[in-house]
Amino acid sequence: MTYSKEIYKQAYKIIDERRIFAQDIANKHSEEIYAKIPQVQEINRRITACAIEAARAVLKGSRAKDELERIAKVNLELQALLADVLRDNGYPLDYMEPHYTCPLCEDTAYVEKDGKTVYCQCFLELLKQCACDEINKLSPLSLSTFDTFNLEYYPYDSNADGVTPYTRMSKILNYCKNYAKNFTGKGKSLLMRGATGLGKTHLSLAIANEVLQKGYYAVYVSAPSILSKLDRLHFNHEFEEEQAITDTLCDCDLLIIDDLGTEFASSFTKSAIYNIFNNRLLQNKPMIINTNMTIRELENSYSQRFVSRIMGECDRLDFVGNDIRALKK
Repeated sequence: MTYSKEIYKQAYKIIDERRIFAQDIANKHSEEIYAKIPQVQEINRRITACAIEAARAVLKGSRAKDELERIAKVNLELQALLADVLRDNGYPLDYMEPHYTCPLCEDTAYVEKDGKTVYCQCFLELLKQCACDEINKLSPLSLSTFDTFNLEYYPYDSNADGVTPYTRMSKILNYCKNYAKNFTGKGKSLLMRGATGLGKTHLSLAIANEVLQKGYYAVYVSAPSILSKLDRLHFNHEFEEEQAITDTLCDCDLLIIDDLGTEFASSFTKSAIYNIFNNRLLQNKPMIINTNMTIRELENSYSQRFVSRIMGECDRLDFVGNDIRALKK
């Protein structure tokens, strides 16, 4: 994955805050214990003295082994005494120790692996989270929920095709709830198709809301906005940021692309969207694609082969009814 300097800066800031917070809490707990139980401070002072003695013993040559064994014995006795004092006063044994978010790297971002210093997995996840959050800032929309999706806006009467909007949308709502409930970061994508104002964006964001609460990374973008940004970065030769955004779109657990087909079409934007779709499909990473266009209109905008592949990989949800936004006014 490629990330911009700003994303690294954000991630380091968060992990530094985690470490400092854990250490501050540990220091406050130590001050509390020392004030209530002065004996604990004296025991800790003697434990520290043992460590200093051990370092000095190493320099004594042939006598080091015996000296170190003696110091180790004293240290174990002090540790046992400390545990007894804390337990007798109702404190857990690790009360004065920092409780880091990641005990593996202790919120430093780094671990040792095969003799090398590498990024901890927690930091890699943090980079991914920051990158997703940064892209989501492009969207002015707040997350929706399934509870706020009101089926009463959909007519009970059959339309010209013999479809009852209320019944159809009830089934789509239940499908989306189950999709979110069973989301694993792999599997089927969705194609939500229908006229403006029928709830495609609402249900997409409701799924995203559930996915985020389960600990997955979801990114929502509108096709015109994200493709315009990628186009601008590309032709301004800002290739590093362009690649960072593209990587995040390809790597996030769930990608939601709204208003597909309403973007300004060019050879670059078509290539960009093909690349993102193809990359995700190869990784079996799900997408939710929202469009107001018919299948024929999509084929005219892109290609029959491309749209055919989308249709083969996606469960298709056809939204029906009247424009809810207009009804709410």
